[in-house]
Amino acid sequence: MVENSSRTNIFEKLVPVLVILSIGLAFMVGVLWQKVSTIEKGGTTTNTTTPADQQPTAPTVSLDTIKGLFDKDLIKFGDANRKVLFVEVSDPSCPYCQAASGDDPELNKAMGSQFILTSDGGSYVAPIKEMRKLVDAGKASFVYIYYPGHGNGEMAMRALYCANEKGKFWEVHDLLMSRAGYKIQNGVDVDQKPVPADQAVINDKSKSELLATFLKSAVDLNFMKSCLDSGKYDQRLATDMAIAEPLFPPKGGTPNFFVNNVNFGGAVSWTDMQSTVDAALK
Repeated sequence: MVENSSRTNIFEKLVPVLVILSIGLAFMVGVLWQKVSTIEKGGTTTNTTTPADQQPTAPTVSLDTIKGLFDKDLIKFGDANRKVLFVEVSDPSCPYCQAASGDDPELNKAMGSQFILTSDGGSYVAPIKEMRKLVDAGKASFVYIYYPGHGNGEMAMRALYCANEKGKFWEVHDLLMSRAGYKIQNGVDVDQKPVPADQAVINDKSKSELLATFLKSAVDLNFMKSCLDSGKYDQRLATDMAIAEPLFPPKGGTPNFFVNNVNFGGAVSWTDMQSTVDAALK
């Protein structure tokens, strides 16, 4: 009786383990079957990746469509006649958009090893800075389009519209892309810890003075607050979003870049774009 009881206890202990192993085996078989089925149909398998891992996709947007963006009421630098046309679809509050700007090295480090800047011993080259060099040299043009990829950037985007009126887009952009800019937009530090009460999320108009004060080194405080409070750019948010939507690849997020009509989804390093840019400049 004791021997039989002991065997029963051992069996009862083994049953849960066997069930778990069976489920795991079934899952693995299912994944393999799906991959084989996809390959047989001539498709490719899809992996879940971070934005920095994404590769340029085959053009799904025509070059004429990209050129046409320069005729729309968007934030833009240069015109459609230059050899290289850059498009950034972005949300100022998006951490990946922040990383792509390279104005907050600590944020880049917090995002993962693939985002560590070359100046900090990593391999990541912030694409926005390199794009701006070519735009300033007259070799490329640039369009910036808002899309709510993260959700806390509406007020900051209004500030960019206001700054653009005064020719101060990049000055305000750089402040918003800084560590302090990330905190003030999102109400959290990069490691998601709450920030002080005077740095709450600034998406509602009652806090326009907070944002205007933060940006006063670039744009007059009174002008910025008045511009933000006026609501003059509320509709522009919706207009930008409508223009951006057709430019996204399936399951796309922010940032989303184009070099002419070659799409780069995610915060890819400049090194991933450079060969496309160099070919266009020839």
